[in-house]
Amino acid sequence: MSRREMRERLFKLLFRVEFNPKSEMAEQEAFFFEAEENAASEEDNAQISEKFNKIIERLEEIDRDLNDKVQGWDIGRMGKVDLTILRLAIYEVLYDEDIPTGVAINEAVELAKKFGQDSSPSFVNGVLAKFA
Repeated sequence: MSRREMRERLFKLLFRVEFNPKSEMAEQEAFFFEAEENAASEEDNAQISEKFNKIIERLEEIDRDLNDKVQGWDIGRMGKVDLTILRLAIYEVLYDEDIPTGVAINEAVELAKKFGQDSSPSFVNGVLAKFA
């Protein structure tokens, strides 16, 4: 599986955070990997799961950083898709040493084009520029 496909699946799994309590995320993760559309090798699933859990562990820090850097916005006002993309990208920029900042930003913009609204790519790019 390519990194882009893996990131897209991670985005879809992370999106569930907005609709389920933290206490149910292990169960939601299991449901996610059981779905036929998310079928992948055990190795790919393990990588997605590992990164997902690392993001969940740092979610409060990521949200606090987002609220601090983005004036006039807070995470409660952001669209759920944009927020999920930003959480993933900010994790990659700040905490994942394997992914260059430019790649994380570019991939986030691509996710925003695919899953967000018309204004999502420019919004995501603008917010992530503050973290670069």
